[in-house]
Amino acid sequence: MAKGIMWAIRRASSSYKKQVFMTGASRICYATSEISSQYPKGHNEGASNVISHRPLTFRGFQLKSHGLFMESRSFSSQAGTKSSGEEDTDSDDGFSELESSTATEAIQEANKVDESVSEQDLSEEDRENVEAPQELELSDTETEVSKRKSSRERVSSALYNAIVAAPALSVSKIMDKWLEGNDVTRAEVAAAMLNLRKRRMFGRALQLSEWLESKKQLTFTDRDYASRVDLIAKVRGLKKAEDYVGMIPKSFRTEVIYRTLLANCVAEVDPKKSEQIFNKMKDLEFPLTCFACNQLLLLYKKTDKKKIADVLLLMEKENVKPSLFTYKTLIDAKGQCNDISGMEQIVETMKAEGIEPDINTKSILAKHYISGGLNEKAENVLKEMEGGDIKENRWVCRSLLPLYAALGRADEVSRIWQVCEESNPRLDDCVAAVEAWGKLHNIEEAEAVFDKMAAKWPTISSNHYSVLLRIYASHKMLSKGKDLVKRMADSGCRIGPLTWDALVRLYVEAGEVEKADSILHKAAEQNRSRPMINSYLVIMEQYAKRGDVHNTEKVFHRMRQAGYVSRISQYQCLIRAYINAKAPCYGIAERMKADNLFPNKGLANMAAQVDAFKRTAVSDLLD
Repeated sequence: MAKGIMWAIRRASSSYKKQVFMTGASRICYATSEISSQYPKGHNEGASNVISHRPLTFRGFQLKSHGLFMESRSFSSQAGTKSSGEEDTDSDDGFSELESSTATEAIQEANKVDESVSEQDLSEEDRENVEAPQELELSDTETEVSKRKSSRERVSSALYNAIVAAPALSVSKIMDKWLEGNDVTRAEVAAAMLNLRKRRMFGRALQLSEWLESKKQLTFTDRDYASRVDLIAKVRGLKKAEDYVGMIPKSFRTEVIYRTLLANCVAEVDPKKSEQIFNKMKDLEFPLTCFACNQLLLLYKKTDKKKIADVLLLMEKENVKPSLFTYKTLIDAKGQCNDISGMEQIVETMKAEGIEPDINTKSILAKHYISGGLNEKAENVLKEMEGGDIKENRWVCRSLLPLYAALGRADEVSRIWQVCEESNPRLDDCVAAVEAWGKLHNIEEAEAVFDKMAAKWPTISSNHYSVLLRIYASHKMLSKGKDLVKRMADSGCRIGPLTWDALVRLYVEAGEVEKADSILHKAAEQNRSRPMINSYLVIMEQYAKRGDVHNTEKVFHRMRQAGYVSRISQYQCLIRAYINAKAPCYGIAERMKADNLFPNKGLANMAAQVDAFKRTAVSDLLD
C-alpha cells in the first residue's frame, strides 16, 4: 500500500512549475501550472472561483490552498465527462463513481415522483463518461448481482418486468398485487432495483424502496438506506435527501450514507454543500476513504483546480491509496489543460504502481491527444485499444467510432462500423456510429444508421432520437429537425430534457431565439423533469449578445427557480448583457457575494465596466 503522497517542485519559470507526487518508492510526476485566468479554449474562465473559501479539515490536518501555492507550489489542469455532464458550459463531468453519472440528472421537482415509466435523459458528455456501478448505493445483494453480471447485461427479474409492464400504475399498487401470488425476496428486489437504475427509472426505483420500507417487507441495512438517499437526491433534490438522512436510525447512519450524499452534492457541483458534508464525515470520525477523496477531486477539477493538490496531500497524510479512478481524474484534468507531458507522467506512474489503463482511460488519453493536435499519438492509442483483432474485441467499437471521427478518419469509421454490421450491431454501436458520421458531416450515413437502429429497436428512447437531432441542430437543418421531433411524438417516445436541449439548439442555430425560449419555458412548466442547465445558458448567451438585459435577467432567474446553483459562467453572461447594452448593473457585486462567488480578475474587470458608481476623470471634475 502506498505510504503517502509527497509533493516537490520539479521546474519553475515565471508562471509555471512542476510537482512530484510520490507514493511509496514510486513517483507520480504531475506536471502542473499555476491557476490563473488563462484557461484552455472553451473553458469557464471563472470556474476556479466558485469554490467556498472555507478550508477543509480532516482530523486536525487543514487544507489551505492559498498558503500551499504561495510557497511556489502550484497546480493546474482540467477535464470533462459529459455527454459527459448535462450541462453546463464549463464542462460538468459525469465522472462519478455512483452507479451511473449523476452530474446532470434531470432531477424532478421537490416532493414529486414521476408516476410514469421513463428514462431520465443524459447529455452527450454523460453518455460518454458513465462509470461502472459502485457499491455505495447498492444493497449487499444488489452488489453481488451486479458483480456476477456484466454491466451490459440485464439481470432477469420478474418483478422488474411487472413494474415496466404497468406504466400507468403506481409502484405501490403493482407491489400490492404482486404480493397476491409472489414472495418478496431480497434477491428479486435487488435485481429489479438494478434494472430500474440501469434504465434510469429513478422515480420508480424510489417508489419501490419506499413501499418496501413502509410495508416492512425487507429489513433495511445501511446500504439500503444509502440507496434511498441516492434516489431521493436524483428525484427530489439534495435538500430532501439531506432531510431524509436525519430520519435514518442513528445506528444506520454509517459512512456509506454520507459518502452517497457527498457524491450527489458533487454531481450537482455544489461546492459549499460538498465541503460541509465532507467535514461532517470528519466530525463523525469516519475513516477517510479513497471514494470521498475522489469526489473532492471531481469537484475541484470543475471549480478550483488549485485544491486538487490539497486533496492529494490529504491522501498522503491519511495514507489513502489512490485508485484507478483517482488516476483517471488526474489524467483527464491534465489533458484538458493541454498539459500532455503531465498527463503522460501520471500514466507512467500509474503503471509503475501496478495499475494498467483500462479502455476508458485510453479513450481519455486519445481524446486529449486529438485535442492537442497529436494525431499520431492518438492513433497509436486507438490501435492499442483495438488489440490484435478488433473482431475479438467487438465491444471496443463503441469507443473507437467517435474517436476516429474526431481524427477526421472517415475510412476508419467505415471500417469499424463494418465490423459492427457483420456481427449484429448493438444499440450502443449504432448510437456511436450516428454520432461519428455526424462529426464527419456525413448526414446521409448518420441517417442511414439511425433508420437501421429504429427499425431494429422500434421502442428506442428520446436519448437515441436526440443524437440525430443534435446533428441536425449543429448543421442548421431546422426542417429535418422538426420532422424528427414529429416522428418521436408519433412513436410515443417520451420527450425529456435531452430532447428539449436539442430543440433549443436547433432553433437557436436557426436564429429563432424567442422560439427556443418559448419551447424551454413550456417544457419547464408542463413537465416534472427540469431542463438541462446548458439549455438555459444557450438562450441566455444569445440574449446577452444582443444586449437584451431584460430577457437575460429573466433566464437567469428561471435557472434559479429550476434549482441550479449560480455559477461564475452565469454571471459572466449576465454582465456581458449589460456591457453590450451599455447600461449600468446595480448591485452585481452584492449578488455574487450572496451566492458565495468570488470573481477572478477577468470577471472583476467586466463588472467594473458596468459599475453604476465607478469614478472617471470626468466624474471627478464634475464633482
